[in-house]
Amino acid sequence: MAVKVRARERILDAAYDLFSRRGIRAVGIDDIVERSGVARMTLYRHFASKDALVLAFLERREELWTRDWLQREVERRALEPDQRLLAIFDVFDGWFQQADFEGCSFINVLLEMPDPAHVLNDASRQYLARIRAYVQRLAADAGVTHPESFARQWHILMKGSIVAAGEGDRLAARRAREVGALLLQSRLQHPI
Repeated sequence: MAVKVRARERILDAAYDLFSRRGIRAVGIDDIVERSGVARMTLYRHFASKDALVLAFLERREELWTRDWLQREVERRALEPDQRLLAIFDVFDGWFQQADFEGCSFINVLLEMPDPAHVLNDASRQYLARIRAYVQRLAADAGVTHPESFARQWHILMKGSIVAAGEGDRLAARRAREVGALLLQSRLQHPI
């Protein structure tokens, strides 16, 4: 059993690195087999298709990127919900400054698979919706009026800053934070 788990983890680790850096279309099964050091049949024993492997990658991305990194780092940097909203962009700023900045895999997969009926498009939208739900909870806790609408606006700032950073604007998170602070101030029920 341990050998099977190790093979599955090697495959998923290789896919995670390759998909997050190069996208899903640019990475073939041969690339993953080579990087993971497993046989093609071993890969297909664990993942019935490339789509199944991409779904596992997205699940891991949510665990590692959204929960273990973004949310934990935001909570570490700020105690109050309104400050946590702004801290999202502080965390992004550090991410955008990294030489190996790779962008958001959920956005990337969504754009690579534009058909809304495709399982990978649907999965990407669901993961992005969970990030937006996190923002909505912070907004509600902060006393923002109409937190669902606010979360959609905030999420546009988040995604837009990621795309801008991908275009080379390494200060995009700082710019988004400035706009976000104005939006937040205008929507607080009890402005500070």
